[in-house]
Amino acid sequence: MTVTEILQFADELVFAQTGKHLDDIQETVIKGVWQGQTYEKISEECHRSESHIRDIGYKLWQVFSDQLDRDINKRNFRSTLEMLKVTSSPIIIQNNNHNFNFCSSYHPQNNSNPRKNDDNNQSSYRDLTLAPKIIHFYDRALELQTLSDWLTNQNTRLISVLGLSGIGKSTLVKHFIDQNLQHFDLVIWKSIKLSPSLDSILSEILTGINTAPIIPDNKLPQFFNLLRQQKCLIILDDVQELFACGQFIGKYKSKYKDYKTFFTRITEMEHQSSLILISQEQCQEMLCLDEELYPVKCLELEGFNNTEILEKLGLKDEESWLNLMNLYEGNPVYLKDIASLIRTIFLGKVSDFVLENTLLLTEDMKFRLTELWERLSPIEKQIVGELSKSNQPLSREDLRKFLSLSSMDLMNGLQSLSKRYLIKTIETEKILFNLSPVFKEYVISCPGKQT
Repeated sequence: MTVTEILQFADELVFAQTGKHLDDIQETVIKGVWQGQTYEKISEECHRSESHIRDIGYKLWQVFSDQLDRDINKRNFRSTLEMLKVTSSPIIIQNNNHNFNFCSSYHPQNNSNPRKNDDNNQSSYRDLTLAPKIIHFYDRALELQTLSDWLTNQNTRLISVLGLSGIGKSTLVKHFIDQNLQHFDLVIWKSIKLSPSLDSILSEILTGINTAPIIPDNKLPQFFNLLRQQKCLIILDDVQELFACGQFIGKYKSKYKDYKTFFTRITEMEHQSSLILISQEQCQEMLCLDEELYPVKCLELEGFNNTEILEKLGLKDEESWLNLMNLYEGNPVYLKDIASLIRTIFLGKVSDFVLENTLLLTEDMKFRLTELWERLSPIEKQIVGELSKSNQPLSREDLRKFLSLSSMDLMNGLQSLSKRYLIKTIETEKILFNLSPVFKEYVISCPGKQT
């Protein structure tokens, strides 16, 4: 594509959303980014400040992302637009009486309702009603490749995608689906929060597909036959809702113990399908299964170490972004919450916020952390309380001195907290344990949490 074509296309996108054409500075920003220039170089050509040019770029990427239903930023602008030029199938963008076509290989999926494909593949079925809509996607290339390898090359039958609330588990899985729908005959997304019982989940799936009458006492065999006959991808979100609060990680509530047998059967029987469990807690049976012998995998998500998300959030002082990322452990939800506060109170200046030298918790963060606190067992709460009092990581021997816990209870508690991503292990002459800084601040700042 030529620069002229790109400017024309960008102008039509901006006009479709705002009713205004590109001005001279916007054209210079687009042309400069297309040619690989830095914001600093573009600002020199425009005789404007770099922060002003960066703000213009941020707003343009937002418009392009909204109009094309893709995550577009300065780094991927050229490669994404070049990819969209591949075929002759048009995207049509309309605004009142104005519309234009752009040849594209990308076709945004409308997943607001279940749908069956056209006559070329009558057996294909999609129900992504409960899946998240993705506007932006950040820096998970390695995790995406891992999922792709497990699901399209290895035919892994049971996969857990694990991590703290807000870390991006559901977003990652949905982004994978958007890129790989063609590999599956059937894709269904269900939430345990909305339909917790196994019987209701199976009924919803079988009713939606409507391939045969549902036999009430024969739902499991019908479902397993479906997994054999078609290549299915079933996603269960919020799986932690199956597990009891006040217990070590992954202990089923008594009314949901049928899931334990169900998940095990998924791994043991022969079929061509896959089940993805999105959860803050890992199922105990998956901890026991040997990945060398069973087709199971666990993908654990950590925080970002890429500051691209802060650029999208419209923050200033790029030199301070890494400090902010480290402070909030790269958690996308935490960063979005605190970015809103920084834009309001500090006019977007991250350096001014960092100078406050404090880890501030928003009300939304506290709500999420309270939900997590309530899931902890009494033993875990004791350990967390002790770790929060110390400015240094503590060894197991140190914790034994301060806590009236047996060796077994202490080890089980530490393991459970580690699986919840609340403590990290540090290997020195002794094994040391350190509490998550954000969770530590929550325990310190909330009355009654420290024992």
